[in-house]
Amino acid sequence: MNDLQPSIGGSLEDFLEEIGEREEIYGEAIKRVLTWQIEDARKKQSISKSDMAARMGTSRTQVNRVLDPQNVTVSLDTLDRAARSVGK
Repeated sequence: MNDLQPSIGGSLEDFLEEIGEREEIYGEAIKRVLTWQIEDARKKQSISKSDMAARMGTSRTQVNRVLDPQNVTVSLDTLDRAARSVGK
């Protein structure tokens, strides 16, 4: 007797595509990873959020938005500037 059951249906990716959520889910996941990497680099280099804001030419409030993994409305340009501000 085989303990493994055959797969029923498609993959999670297929399901997300079917319901029209794939791009949104992938975008949010990518944003979370980028945010984590930027925040990790910032902490490892002991860069304060105020210093990071100065390097980016923006406010500390904007840095908080960039580093918030729940905020997926941050533009790619802003993420790029944040990454560059910590040497990424």
